[in-house]
Amino acid sequence: LESLEAAADAGMLDANAMGELAGIVGAAGDGAVGAAQTNASEAAPRTACQAFHLAIPVHDIEAARAFYGPGGALGLAEGRRSARWQDYDLFGHQLVLHQVDGYEGAAAQSGVDGDPVPVPHFGLALSTGAFHALAARVAASGVTFEVAPHVRFAGQAGEQWTMFFRDCSGNALEFKAMAHPENLFARYDVDEADGRRAEREGGG
Repeated sequence: LESLEAAADAGMLDANAMGELAGIVGAAGDGAVGAAQTNASEAAPRTACQAFHLAIPVHDIEAARAFYGPGGALGLAEGRRSARWQDYDLFGHQLVLHQVDGYEGAAAQSGVDGDPVPVPHFGLALSTGAFHALAARVAASGVTFEVAPHVRFAGQAGEQWTMFFRDCSGNALEFKAMAHPENLFARYDVDEADGRRAEREGGG
């Protein structure tokens, strides 16, 4: 909890996000953060033929290991490794980091429901519990949120918790938790001017 307060003092969390995360950590003690510190990928096991594979560049493989690995902000289990690349188990999916000297992540943004969303980005849709446990871990690690944990598309089919942050090479990550997981792939058009949505003809 002290780490979360320090994060708030440093401007990494707004009051609403601080209250939400503090409540989670306070209610569960170290359990919420501890759940994320263990191999969180166990929450969504995949067979080899189902796992998504993503390879991304980083400018410093050792710094990236410190961010993604067991003792870092994400706490992912390590797989194969070499001097210039590293495999990780990202909640049952394969993430590979490759050192590319001089690499720096893109700084482009796109507006989504009022948020300045960094693009490109990658991440996962988690359960609400796993989302908040990860948010608490990331905040406690001292990482600055680019978009702090909050609810977007409130009251709509796509209502969800979301958060964005960057790794040490500037790669943007988003993790989200759907209020109604069955709507993750629902088809509808969002009118972001006023937040209304219009169902596509034949959509669900």
